[in-house]
Amino acid sequence: MITKETVIDQITVTENGIVLYREATRIMEDGKELTKTYHRSSLTPGQDLTDQPAKVAAICNTAWTPEIIAAYQAAQAQNALNRP
Repeated sequence: MITKETVIDQITVTENGIVLYREATRIMEDGKELTKTYHRSSLTPGQDLTDQPAKVAAICNTAWTPEIIAAYQAAQAQNALNRP
């Protein structure tokens, strides 16, 4: 029997609070992996978590303290001012 499964196999939180995660899609036949592909995504502090995987949202909700969100937003505002 051939099956397809998608799992979050990696979640990383960077120093500035960005959450990076990887989804692995595996095609299996009789319990043996035939192929595997990856899709990577990132979320920035304070971003809407609607429709995000539960595991990822839980990490975001833990990592994104009010201080982390404020620092990220301040850094983005400063970067916008520094652009020509």
